[in-house]
Parts: sequence; structure tokens; C-alpha cells
Amino acid sequence: MLLAVSCAAVGVAAVVELNGFLTGRLDQQLHEAGVRFPASLEHGGMLPSDHDGDEGGDTRRQAARTFGARLVGDTVTNAAVVASGSGTGTVTVPLGVQDRRELAGLPADGQGHTTELSSLGEYRMMATAGRDGDVLITGLPMEPVAAAVHRLELVAATVFGAALAVAGVAGALWVRWSLRPLSRVAATATRVSELPLSSGEVAPAPRAPESDPRSEVGGVAGAFNAMLGHVEDALTKRHASEERLRSFAADASHELRTPVASIRGHAELALLHPGPVPQKVARALERIEAEAARMGEMVDDLLLLARLDAGRPLERHPVDLTLLVLDAVTDAQVTGPGHRWKLELSEEPVTVPGDAHRLQQVLANLLANARLHTPVGSTVTISLEIEDGTAVLKVHDDGPGVAADVQPKAFERFTRADRRRTEGAGGGTGTGLGLSIVAAVAEAHGGSTTLESGPGSTTFTVRLPTGDG
Repeated sequence: MLLAVSCAAVGVAAVVELNGFLTGRLDQQLHEAGVRFPASLEHGGMLPSDHDGDEGGDTRRQAARTFGARLVGDTVTNAAVVASGSGTGTVTVPLGVQDRRELAGLPADGQGHTTELSSLGEYRMMATAGRDGDVLITGLPMEPVAAAVHRLELVAATVFGAALAVAGVAGALWVRWSLRPLSRVAATATRVSELPLSSGEVAPAPRAPESDPRSEVGGVAGAFNAMLGHVEDALTKRHASEERLRSFAADASHELRTPVASIRGHAELALLHPGPVPQKVARALERIEAEAARMGEMVDDLLLLARLDAGRPLERHPVDLTLLVLDAVTDAQVTGPGHRWKLELSEEPVTVPGDAHRLQQVLANLLANARLHTPVGSTVTISLEIEDGTAVLKVHDDGPGVAADVQPKAFERFTRADRRRTEGAGGGTGTGLGLSIVAAVAEAHGGSTTLESGPGSTTFTVRLPTGDG
């Protein structure tokens, strides 16, 4: 853009300067020609000796197309042009009303003025006061000036246009060549952005090619590589911390299973004592047994999550998901008789590859979640169908719904239902691990889980690949 503006400025300046120069030369020719030709028109082309000092001299030896006119007052008495450069012929010029006004309006100051006549075109005119009280006008055509200026405009446009084209192509090639290191940095950044950085061990990030550190692009590449190094160190430390936490959770869960089972066993044994047991003691033992059972379930859930986080493979056998749904709903009807349980199944059985025990746990957790967090009398609808090679399991209830601030973290561990959803429900709030197990098991099977909730409508959706694709 700057080059184009510069070329345009140079071209305009050159055209203006040439036009002024040639117009000045034309004015000089007018002064040299004087008034001999317009004065000769009064005497048929010849002047007496007192006018030019050359008695009988030919006053029409002027350049071709030289214009001459004589005015008396504001009236044009004569107007003609030289027919050729031989000095032997003139041609009378027909003047219109506007032409006569133009000629009459010329100041008799002996200076050049540009005027356009209808029959001749643009002329440079010089008006001079005559000896007899008349005004003598001499003119030369502006056509040579205009032709030269137009030629310069054409040459300037061609040369500057070619220069701009060459400069544009050369500039584009030079910019592309100079920015090649930056393009490699951008390509490296794109590859880094495609790396899975959210969890797990992260592979070493690719580095941008090194270039001259004294250049701007080299500085960017160096800073980018340094940043990647810091990010890689942080991710490595994060992964190590996650591994230690998973190991601790797995070890703690494993070690807690024995003492929890022991506490539960001793509580059951004490309740079976044949002798009389005070009511408060019996109640305390019952609570110990119940809490031990609850703690045991939590320990089992934590151990399962730790194993799934560690990436331990699950069993891969064909599982009749339709049959699992029927069994899970039958169990839910027994544990939640106050709810209305509805089934919507496809006509054909739905089979998926996976671990039957874990998939059964997914169904049990979803139905337990619907039972525990909806009031008695709520309707829970379980649907199962095939969509584009994917088994889609939905558990819908017409309960109060999940709060908007809880929905984004519903599948995180130890997330508890909001008070609005649990008020009047048929059970407690659970351990906060049920839905996280649902999400972890679905992910381990290559599937996904989603939640859509609002007042009076909550739907948990589990998608599992059928393996047919």
C-alpha cells in the first residue's frame, strides 16, 4: 500500500510538473509570436511598415493552427487560424455566441490563458491591447501539451503498474521465506494443541525448530520452546502426583476392606448373642453394622475407581443389555415400591461388548440415584434403543430436577445432590460416588454419559458402542 501511494504521488507530481512546463513553453511561443498574425487580419494578412518595420512583409508565417482574432470593444471582427506552416493560407473560424463571450472575457494583460472554442478545442490564448484601441488575440493549440501529458500518464501507469506487480510478487515471496520459521512454530503449536493434556501420562511435546535468536521469529521460537519445557515439567509432576494419589486410594481401599469387614462381623456376632442385650446396646450395634456396611460399599467403590483410573482392562464379552435392564428394574421395584417404574425397550435385544458385572453396576447406580433423589410416587422411565450403531440407555424421572450449579459436576466424585432434589425423597443422599462410577465404567467401555435436567424432568443418558461398526 505504501509503495502504491508513493508511486501514485511520483506519477501525479511528474504529470503536473510536465503540464506546467509545457504550458510555460507554450506561453513563451505566444510571446515570441506576438500580435503580427491577428493584426494582419485587418489588412488581409499584410501589415503596413509602421507596425512591423518590414514594409510589405508577410505576417502569416506562423506555426500551423495558430489562432488569431481582433476585437473592437466586445465584438470580434476577425477570427482565423493558419492553415499550414507555409504562411500562405488562413481559415476563418466560425464562432458561436459562447465562443465570442469567451474571447471577449480574456484580460488584455499579455499573459497566457486557457480557453476552449467549440470548433477548435482547447487553446492557450494571449490578449494584447492594439494601437487602434482594439484587442489582438493570439492562440496556440493545447493538443501537443495534452498529448505529451497523456503519454506520460500512460508510461507512468505502465511502469509503476509493472513495478508494483513485481514488487508485490517479490515482497510476497520474501515475506513467505522470512516467515517460514514462524510457520513451523505455528505447526508445532497445532500439534501440541492436539495432545491429550487433561489426564494421564503426557508424551513429550514436539519442539519448534531453532532459528537465529537475534531475530524476532527466533525469539518467539525460543520462548515457545522454553514454555513447552515448563509445561512438560508441570504435566510430569501432575501425572506423578495423580499416580501417587491413585496408588494411595487403591492401597487404602484395599487395606480398609479387612478392618471394615471385621467390624461388621463383630457387630453381627454381638447381635446374635443369646443372652439379654440392653436396647440401647442393640441399637448401637445395629448402627455399627449399618455404617460398616455403608463404609464397605464406599471402600469397594473407591477401589473400583482406582482400578479404572489405573487403566486396568475390563472383561470383554457379549452382554445382553436388555436382560440387564429387566433385572435391574425388577430389583428397583422391590427396593422402591413407592415409585412407578416404566420400561421402553426396542423389539430386538440390545447386545454390547463389555463387562456384565460393571454394566449391571451402572444400571443399579442409575436406578438407585433416581429412587433416592425423587419423592415417593415419582415415575422413573428406563428406555433402551439402538441409534447409529450405539446402544442408548436413558433413565428419566419427573422429580424436582438437579440444580444448574450441580449439573456440570454431577459425575465428579463425592458430588452430593442439592437439597431441593433430596427433600421428600425416598432415601438418603448416597456416598457421592455412584454417578462417578457410572461415568468411569461407561468411559472404560468407550462410551459416554450426559445429564439433562430441569424442574419436573431429569434424564441420564449412557451411550455404549455395540461393536457392529
